[in-house]
Amino acid sequence: MTQRVAIFVSGGGSNMRALVEDMTGDHAARPVVIVSNNENSGGIAWAKGQGIATEVVDHRPYGEDRAAFEHALDAALAKHAPDIICLAGFMRVLTAGFVSPWQGRMLNIHPSLLPKYRGLHTHRRAIEAGDTSHGCTVHLVTPELDDGPVLGQATVPILPDDAPDALAARVLEQEHRLYPAVLRRFASGNTTRLDL
Repeated sequence: MTQRVAIFVSGGGSNMRALVEDMTGDHAARPVVIVSNNENSGGIAWAKGQGIATEVVDHRPYGEDRAAFEHALDAALAKHAPDIICLAGFMRVLTAGFVSPWQGRMLNIHPSLLPKYRGLHTHRRAIEAGDTSHGCTVHLVTPELDDGPVLGQATVPILPDDAPDALAARVLEQEHRLYPAVLRRFASGNTTRLDL
């Protein structure tokens, strides 16, 4: 049975594109909807151009009422009956109320070698800490921020005099390799860890 995948984006959606472009041929999954909190997301525009269904749920009208925002997200998702959610640069923290029903079926990519550097500014923090390597992690989402079982990691060296932007660009290249490879395995029922 083909797994139905919803991908959540807030910005340009380069990881979303990498996932969608890999979901062809013998892949066990297909993208059924791209969801964003930003109607001007480049990811939404790209998905429309590919003929993939899109849903935009702007978080701003809900203010601090996360539950109401997530209820609207749920309603948008329900129309497409996804089996798996992939967070791909979705810049909203989701509460336990949303995450818990999806636990074990929701993936995220994070630009650090978790458990190091949860949250933001990971590249700068890795450089400032004097680390010699950095990278990205695909993990199952739990209610705890940037936590959950690791499904895969890709490592890049931190170079002498590295700048956060240059490091970020090298990590992003690996994200585009790692996330599709992990999803391909996950959709087929393989949850063993992948290291690139």
